[in-house]
Order: sequence, then C-alpha cells, then structure tokens
Amino acid sequence: MAPECCKAPLLEGRGTKGCATPAQTLGNIVVSIVGTGVLGLPYAFRTAGWLAGSLGVAGAGAATFYCMLLLLDCRDKLREEELEEGQRQGQQDEERRHGSYTYGDLGERCFGPIGRYFTEAIIILCQTGGTVAYLVFIGQNISSVFPGSVRVSPATVVLAFLLPAEVALSFVRSLSALAPFSILADACTALAVAAVVKEDLALLAGQSAFDGGRSAFAGLWGVPFACGVAVFCFEGFCLTLALEASMADRARFRPVLLQAIAGVSAVYVGFGVCGYLAYGDATKDIVTLNLPSTWSTAAIKVVLCVALALTFAVMMHPIHEIVEARLFGAGGWWARRRGDTAGAGARGDAVERAALQLSRVAVVTALAGVACFVPAFGEFAAFVGSTVCALLSFVLPALFHLRVVGPAAGAWARAVDCGFLIFGVLFAAHGLYTAFSRP
Repeated sequence: MAPECCKAPLLEGRGTKGCATPAQTLGNIVVSIVGTGVLGLPYAFRTAGWLAGSLGVAGAGAATFYCMLLLLDCRDKLREEELEEGQRQGQQDEERRHGSYTYGDLGERCFGPIGRYFTEAIIILCQTGGTVAYLVFIGQNISSVFPGSVRVSPATVVLAFLLPAEVALSFVRSLSALAPFSILADACTALAVAAVVKEDLALLAGQSAFDGGRSAFAGLWGVPFACGVAVFCFEGFCLTLALEASMADRARFRPVLLQAIAGVSAVYVGFGVCGYLAYGDATKDIVTLNLPSTWSTAAIKVVLCVALALTFAVMMHPIHEIVEARLFGAGGWWARRRGDTAGAGARGDAVERAALQLSRVAVVTALAGVACFVPAFGEFAAFVGSTVCALLSFVLPALFHLRVVGPAAGAWARAVDCGFLIFGVLFAAHGLYTAFSRP
C-alpha cells in the first residue's frame, strides 16, 4: 500500500467520501509540503544567484502543480472507466463512485504489478532521502550548539543520541499517536524561519543588499543545484490523491492546491533571497548555522531538532509500511518461510512480532549509518531532489498521463507530457552524474 498519509496528520481517519473543508485542505497541503528543506534554500541561492534561484523555485513550484494536476486527470479518467464498467455490469459500489486511488494504484493500473513495485520503490527512496536529511540536519545543528571547547561531531550526535531515541519510537505503530509531532515540527520550522528572517532583516538594515559579491546569476551549473533543492522542498507529492479525496467538495481542490503552491513558492523565494543577501558567500548549507552563538538561537536549534527527531518516526511510517507488507504480508518472505501462517500458534505469532520489530530496528539503524557518511545537508538535499524526487514528481506523472489520458488527449498535451518526461529523466541523470563525478 502506498504511503498516502506520510506527512499529513489531519488526514488520519478520513473516509473515502471526505469531509475536509477548503481551509482544512489548505492546511494539510502546507503541512505536507513544508519541511526542513526550506532552511537550505539560502545556500542554494548562493550557489545559483538570487535571481536564478528565484526562477528555479518558481519553476519547480509551477511544474509540481502541473504534475499534480496530471495525477488528478489520471484518477478522473480511471474513475470514468470504472463507472462505465460498473454500469455495464449493473454495479454502482461506493469505491467506484468516489474513485479513491493511491500513487501505487496508478502504477499498477498503468503497468501492472511491476508498475506498483517500481512506484513504491521510488516512494521508499524519496522518503528515505527525506529521513536521512532529517538526521543530517539534526546532527549538524546539535553539534553546532556545543561550545568550541567541546568537539562533538554530527555522526556522534546521530549514533549516540538520535539512534536510541528513534529505535524506541519505531516501536510505536499507531500513526495517530505520532501525527501531532509532525504538526509540532512544522510549527518549530516556522519559528526557526521567523528567527532567521529577523536576523536577516537586522543585517540587511545596516548594509547594501547587493554589495559584497551578491550576484543575480552565479553560473550555469548552479541552476540545477538550486532546482534540485527546490524540488526537494516540495515534499509530500505522493499525498496529492489522498488530499483531494479528503475534501467534501472535490471540485474545489484544484484552486485550493494552486493557492497553497503559489503561497509556499512565494515564501520560499522570499526566504531564500533574504538569507543569501544577508550572508552572501558566508551562507551555510543550513542557514540556522549562520545564526549568532547566543542562548536564544541555541534554544531555537534545540527545540527545532527535538521536534524533528519526534516527527522522524512519522516520516518512517510509510517506509515501515511498505517493507513490512513485502516481508510479512500475504505472500511475503515471512509467510513463505513459515508455510502455513494460520496454524503457527501463539509462539509463531510472538516470533513474527519480534521479527517485525527487528526489521524496524534494522531499517532505522541502516538510515542512521547512511546519515553518518553524508558530508553536507545542502548537497544531499539537491541530490535527492534532482534524482528520486524528480522521478516521483515529474517522470511518473507524465508517464501515467501518457498511458491513461494520452490516447484521448490532443497533440499539444502529449507533447507537454513528453517534455516533462524527458526533462525529468535528464534532470535525474544530471543529479546522478554530479554526485558520482564529485571528488
């Protein structure tokens, strides 16, 4: 099952009919999109230039919105086909009337089981990239809080402090119990953004914003980097169908989605420009590291990192969900190993629960190990955004749209789909090349 509730806690408990108002849906969209990536935008603007970075963020927002609409078009087309099939068979069940699909469902309807497996694999990689970025972010910020005489590396923070806490949180299997931490993390992110903007404005008030080497266009190769960070910042793409299904009036989802994407894009541009103009070439890959070493800024960093450490378990939920379905679900590895799962008895059930918890510990430990080898948050965010996020946000929607709607669409619509498909593949290839060619 695709992870359609990975970062939208207000979706918990929604039925297929949906009962969310436009205001609630707008809040869900913002919660699902905004994450730690926003704090890496000033560094992306430093790499690309303030004008090129602004255009990159605006372009990423527009492309994300358009590709979200492609998913909705695919869902509408499949729903029409199911309704027609139901009418021919004299059936009108609830599922056909409401047409609820996950991202994985679209993959399977378009390309069979292989399509579902590939889509879910991309979702896992995207979520994995986000969770590792959380660990890197927390490790670097907590490491910066310690005084200069105490040298604590980010890897030590991850392994000694974060890993035990995240292993313990992985035993909590109820998403509703974890969901409030996601809202807390977004509130703390807003607090950190406000603190950074306050410091930016104080610095800009005493200097000329365009002095000191602040450039509008810093070079051609910086643009893909900024675009990769921007794509990474638009998290929650796989939630599009679930967010739309949660509305009482689905016809109003598209204008609500446009308002949310436009508003978030404007905030991203303003935050990135202010951060770069304030610090110039001294802008760090996590802009909170540019804040002065005071008790107030240290407290902001700690509160932000604690909230992110708690919401890490929410981010891990879809990964655990897919892994456990493949290992312990019907036809999974564990079921084949045990043979007759129904007659295993209480002892076999206890062993299965222990194996399930062990799988969660193993996944969390593996991600913590990966985070220890990530050198910089900004470069990692750009890599994830330009590879798996690009595949999830651009390539798959265009591919699904060509498959489902393409035969009935006009030549211009098919050309746009092909353009997004080619762009997404080339963008991902460039991200891989950049990552592996770096010394």
